[in-house]
Amino acid sequence: MKKANTLLLDMDGVLAEVSKSYQTAIVSTCRAFGATSVNLDLVATWKARGGCNNDWVLSLDLIKSDPLGKDDVTLQEVTDVFEALYQGDGMRPGLYTLETLIPSKQTLETLREKCDHMAIVTGRPRKDCNKFLLDFSIDHLFDVCVCMEDGPLKPDPFPVTRALELLGVPPSDTVIMVGDTPDDIRSALAAGCRGIGVATPENVSKSLSENRAHDTCKITRAMLECGAEIILKPGFEELLNYF
Repeated sequence: MKKANTLLLDMDGVLAEVSKSYQTAIVSTCRAFGATSVNLDLVATWKARGGCNNDWVLSLDLIKSDPLGKDDVTLQEVTDVFEALYQGDGMRPGLYTLETLIPSKQTLETLREKCDHMAIVTGRPRKDCNKFLLDFSIDHLFDVCVCMEDGPLKPDPFPVTRALELLGVPPSDTVIMVGDTPDDIRSALAAGCRGIGVATPENVSKSLSENRAHDTCKITRAMLECGAEIILKPGFEELLNYF
């Protein structure tokens, strides 16, 4: 196995446990507009298909796919409800307060020591990305962050290539992108880098409850089909062996 020197990390499902924040915001937003069939399993199914990196757009698409969903809802209306849920609205705390850090800080700090460069490549808005990094005191570990506002989202190769441009690193097999969806893997490979998948805590919990291996759920199988080298367990301690 060739050793890598540059690590790119997605945020949601990789660094941040978001089943109670972003994913719950999607479901609650959809139901606010009548889409009662939407649940976490359906969200996971859509994300496994790919092309769902913008949670506002995904919420809108899910609403319009539901027979009872409001037909004339706009993206702005969906975004406003979603943001009130996620950020909080003065009446209730935002769902972002329920997010936790998946890997240990020690794992991240050891990776930083082993890597020449580390960066975040996420579909989050920059303010949400920065807030998470600051809240968990890990912002100093990353050289750059490529976020929603910077350009086309994954599976387009742009987020990965942009991160490498900012780092001054050419695409190669010494660059590893770690993500939790097929879009992360597609983006990495299209940019000429390696793609490694990681199972989310909620998917591992479900797999264990059904007596299955951690890499056998729908979305992890989809990542392998896209070309992921391996599916790591949450916290990705095994990643230390790649650097």
